[in-house]
Amino acid sequence: MPPKPDPAARDSAPLDPATRARLDIYAELLARWTSRINLISSNDRAVIWPRHIADSLQLIPLIRGTPSHAIDLGSGGGLPGLVLAIATAIPFTLIESDARKCAFLREAARATSAPVSVLNGRIEAAQTAPAPLITARALAALPKLLDLAAPHLTPSGQLLLPKGQSHATELTAAKARWQMRVTEHPSGTDPAAAILDITELQRAPSAP
Repeated sequence: MPPKPDPAARDSAPLDPATRARLDIYAELLARWTSRINLISSNDRAVIWPRHIADSLQLIPLIRGTPSHAIDLGSGGGLPGLVLAIATAIPFTLIESDARKCAFLREAARATSAPVSVLNGRIEAAQTAPAPLITARALAALPKLLDLAAPHLTPSGQLLLPKGQSHATELTAAKARWQMRVTEHPSGTDPAAAILDITELQRAPSAP
């Protein structure tokens, strides 16, 4: 039996009952599949809501406007892209290179009626229409992440990137190669983390 979600953490999110129920289904699937493939740490199965779902939901108030569609890079277990698709109804393309994780994403999308398409392949080779919103979580250091994201982002698009305690160091390194407007939002789930809200992304003139 998968661990039940933490009700206190779940109730902290401004969700209607139907959306909350769909996220409960997702959480149960994530816990169950983690026993077979590496989606999240096995130690996290009892804290999926506060550590993973709530961490993804905190991006919603930062989304600018109503994007026509979005791309989640290196989706893994669907964090944050699948969670955001369930909670916002924004259509997401989930790009993931691991076929087993793609199988999970398709099953979770089917079970939750999430508006997503799953693309099994490398981000560098993915053929997708540029999106006004790109998300990624625990994928790569920021300089590499921006290299991956830039070809998939519209010129006026927004990146929302939850980053850990090294976010300041990563941002300094990225600014040597990229020009961008950055707002750092404190994470509500980890005092050492931040959400990088990036727009006006373009390669620095001196960058290779």
